[in-house]
Amino acid sequence: MFRRSSQDAPADAATLTEDEAANKAVPAAEAPKGRPTPKRSEAVTNQRGRAYVAPDRKAVAKQSRDAGKDDRARQYAAMRGQGDERDLPPRDAGPVRKFVRDYVDSRWTALEFAMPVVILIFLIATLLRSASIVVLSTLVLYAVILAIVVATFFFARGLKKELARRFPNQNTRGAVAYGLLRSSNIRKMRLPKPAVKRGQKP
Repeated sequence: MFRRSSQDAPADAATLTEDEAANKAVPAAEAPKGRPTPKRSEAVTNQRGRAYVAPDRKAVAKQSRDAGKDDRARQYAAMRGQGDERDLPPRDAGPVRKFVRDYVDSRWTALEFAMPVVILIFLIATLLRSASIVVLSTLVLYAVILAIVVATFFFARGLKKELARRFPNQNTRGAVAYGLLRSSNIRKMRLPKPAVKRGQKP
């Protein structure tokens, strides 16, 4: 009584077939090879991870070291006055810095003798160990420091005026400090080596 008729069976089979086809027609979030489709962020990360790697890292590192040695050798030769000025390090390169070096090397500067004089005063006060010598050395030291400050002020002002006159439309920032630092070294120890004599106009 509750049995299905033979006429209903094909309809049920057709309905089942349509449901299976519908389920198969639903696209799955999978790649053609059966893997889930990666997110954009994951794909970008994977691409970055597959960056180019040199076939021989040791050879590349050795080549880089050799190139660095050659650059340093050329720079040192240029600073010693035995190479091309174009190989000077960025701190010393350019016409502005060259003029500053010539300006400093062409004259006597107080900073050049500041450190030797200070060391000499301390040695005298230490070796003699006399109260009067210590007091006198202190007074001389203060006088030397004052003279250095005054001389440095006029030296920096003169250099600044010359830079403004010779390079009116160029960037001369840091040139005065560069000149003061160079003037504080003894002439024989200056690098790059002096290219002008004392008294010679730069």
